[in-house]
Amino acid sequence: MACALSTIAPSVSEEPVHASFIVCTRNRAAALAACIRSIEAACRFHTSFTSELVVVDNGSTDSTPEYVTSVAADSDVAITLLVEARPGLAAARNAGLERARGGIVIFIDDDCEVHRGYLRDLERHYATGERLVIRGGRVDLGNPNDLPFTVKRSTARAQLTRDVHPGGFVLGCNMTMHREVAARIGHFDERLGAGAPLRAAEDTDYLIRAFQLSVPVEYVPDMTVFHHHGRSSRQDVERLHRNYSLGNGGLYVKHIRCAPWLLRHFCWTVRSACKELFGGPRFDPELHLSHWPIVFMNLLGAVAFVGLLLTKRLRRREVRQDKQATLQLR
Repeated sequence: MACALSTIAPSVSEEPVHASFIVCTRNRAAALAACIRSIEAACRFHTSFTSELVVVDNGSTDSTPEYVTSVAADSDVAITLLVEARPGLAAARNAGLERARGGIVIFIDDDCEVHRGYLRDLERHYATGERLVIRGGRVDLGNPNDLPFTVKRSTARAQLTRDVHPGGFVLGCNMTMHREVAARIGHFDERLGAGAPLRAAEDTDYLIRAFQLSVPVEYVPDMTVFHHHGRSSRQDVERLHRNYSLGNGGLYVKHIRCAPWLLRHFCWTVRSACKELFGGPRFDPELHLSHWPIVFMNLLGAVAFVGLLLTKRLRRREVRQDKQATLQLR
């Protein structure tokens, strides 16, 4: 990993760390400040559960590094600042995973605030002793003026099945697991996610890979975070929705052999889009989101993923040819 350790709070000790919050950020110093304050408050509220915070700076040009450094010096929570130069949320998450010391890792987005009782809820759910599980919690709006998108407010506990689309089942801004689960599944796919060619779905890909390894994926209606996503216009939501659909299209191709059941969800979307032409319901009637952009961006994402595969193969071939040419010259 092209990852440099920048700052460790003086409060870091050798005592076991129960949980590691991993927050990846880029040019969001103001939002990050609120996120860090909420994590500190959650740690103070549940002091028997030792926690740390790993902040991964993914190329910020604002005051993010200076802010985190200053906070780490005075915080009663162990705060580590990493710098990941390679662009992309997946790359930043992978850097955070490699540095985290906690038995449980908690992915929180930099524009989210955690509920004061978050760690209490987390400890209760993990007290069952079940270690092989990915567990995500409730995501609510942090600002009521934002549109109700990238939230999950279900009050029912649920487990991922093949009949449920994995996209959004557990949101990447509130996703937890034991470190051994992360070790079993591996790194996030750096072709996916914000800042990467396919713009989104690195978290959905992780859920699919867990599911294929028989690791349960569970949603619980507490362990709450508040998402300040800042999207108050339909245009903003549509843009994000297209990015999600682009990433999902790439996933359909990536997993076509090991998880062909995913294609059923694409077929259901096509069917719903056709019904929409004849008065059927939209994908999201409240936000007036249609099924048709999903279909189009799914197809575009599938083509883009194939293009990435072909480019990778071409580069490998060129490397082999260069090596052969070098050997011949010798």
